[in-house]
Amino acid sequence: MSNPNPADTEIDARIAALPDWRGETLAHIRALIHEAVPEVVETVKWGGTPVWEYAGIICTGEVYKAAVKTTFARGASLPDPAGVFNSSLTGGTRRAIDFRQGETFDEEAFKALIQAAAAFNASNKK
Repeated sequence: MSNPNPADTEIDARIAALPDWRGETLAHIRALIHEAVPEVVETVKWGGTPVWEYAGIICTGEVYKAAVKTTFARGASLPDPAGVFNSSLTGGTRRAIDFRQGETFDEEAFKALIQAAAAFNASNKK
């Protein structure tokens, strides 16, 4: 890749600095996001938090001791028939998914949420 996005490099470094399951999980989530929306743009905000954007913020990738969390900026507006959202964010706008060590999740449903978030953002830009 020529002229890499500086955020890509920063996210690579963030993942490399997590030599345990959290780094592996964040890297896996990142790969699924890129599979779901190949045109996604990576940015870093709020002191180093990876952010994935397409016509606006799709989701963030936050790392905690017990979980890697993706917070969807407009998650309350997205269909979630598989019940992938599992975090306690129940406010009016955001929804989140906590990924914990050793737990499996529905990758196809996660990618569908990413695609729905990108489509929602794009439809609101028109």
